[in-house]
Amino acid sequence: MTTQNNATSNPPQGTYHWIITLELPGRGTYSAYGTWTPPAGSTRHDVFMALRGQITAEHPELTHANVVFFALEPNQL
Repeated sequence: MTTQNNATSNPPQGTYHWIITLELPGRGTYSAYGTWTPPAGSTRHDVFMALRGQITAEHPELTHANVVFFALEPNQL
């Protein structure tokens, strides 16, 4: 069942929830999360590369960071 309250409705969420943590050894870690609906036919690897690319575009210092965690799950209960 879907309900909607226009007065307090939240923005739409993507079909997948993701979390990623990057680490620069000895310098720190960076974690990010969100929701996203990838284009039809996308693979898990495509989503990983797109998300990592977006993060490194915004934070160039993370370009060579190690990925220590990545999760991509359907955004439903």
